[in-house]
Amino acid sequence: MTNRRIGTIVLVIAMFIVAISVLFTNNLARSLQIEEQKNMAIWAETERQLIVADDDADIDFYMSIIEKNTTIPVFICDAEGKVLASRNVEDKKLSNVHYQLSTDKYHGPIELKIDEATTQYIYWNDSNLLTRLRYVPYAQFALIFIFIAIAVIMMLTAQRSEQNRLWVGLSKETAHQLGTPISSLNAWQQLLTEKYPNDEYVPQMKRDIDRLQMIADRFQKIGSEPDLQEADLIPVVEDAVAYMRARASSHITIDDQSLQGVSRVVLLNAPLLKWVIENLLKNSVDAISDKGTITFQIHENEHDVMLDITDTGKGIDNKTQRRIFEPGFTSKDRGWGLGLPLAKRVIEQYHGGKLLLKHSQVGVGTTFRIVLKKPENG
Repeated sequence: MTNRRIGTIVLVIAMFIVAISVLFTNNLARSLQIEEQKNMAIWAETERQLIVADDDADIDFYMSIIEKNTTIPVFICDAEGKVLASRNVEDKKLSNVHYQLSTDKYHGPIELKIDEATTQYIYWNDSNLLTRLRYVPYAQFALIFIFIAIAVIMMLTAQRSEQNRLWVGLSKETAHQLGTPISSLNAWQQLLTEKYPNDEYVPQMKRDIDRLQMIADRFQKIGSEPDLQEADLIPVVEDAVAYMRARASSHITIDDQSLQGVSRVVLLNAPLLKWVIENLLKNSVDAISDKGTITFQIHENEHDVMLDITDTGKGIDNKTQRRIFEPGFTSKDRGWGLGLPLAKRVIEQYHGGKLLLKHSQVGVGTTFRIVLKKPENG
């Protein structure tokens, strides 16, 4: 069962619990409100009997009923709305009672017919218990929302952790699998060097074998503690440009003139960063179908150095832009869809920087931006 499906099930269960809780609490609140209304009717009649009682009448029974109301706020007003008496009401609220009554905040009124000429009116509000009960569903919803948020965060964290382990395992297994053929190729290259010392192709073979070894070393570094050093970014870029320039079509111009004579010291791991730049350059070369240009621009602020790589290729449509960093997604006929996701991880997780698609327009071109941190003393 996938994490997304588990999350959906948890969300449905949580919403079901909230719905049942709200229905139950609202029914309970309505029942309590009806009970309080009945009690207030009894209380009002008791108040009337107390007012009209003779001087020699035993009022202890009436007083006991009146005093049992310790939670429901009550006002007794005359026909003009003047407050004659109150119970369970703070003094500071009495001055504003006319406003409160006019806004229908209170229930009532219950008429108290004292005599033919006098009528009083009783208004009451919900008890503290009923008021708190009305807020219970909201509190429950907040708690369940927090629970869902924590569950989602835990699932996403677990998913990212699982993906990281997969990346690390794949990288190290790739490096391990490359190790055996590279060793064999090194042995064959040494034999060929001894047998054909003047052959012009043997040194080229040596360079390609060294390239394979460097690739294996890069994969081996994935998952290891990042070894960042203060170094000039420009030579790393120039090495990557030289490598791709020798392998790109003669109709494609790689313009790095803006980097000439420039020095930008950042925190970097040279082999991994060079691989990222080569990967972005290869994508740019693939995006240029016939003739075009790849241009480098460099910017900086107080804390970061930004390297922009712009091509005049076919561009990326809006739908694809949202998915280019997803593992396994590719718009090419061939490929695993791992280059850009891995490059993003190298920049963001190992260098503490950013790799982002700055701009792309179909038929115009694409710009990727690498953001790297300057040394703290830089």
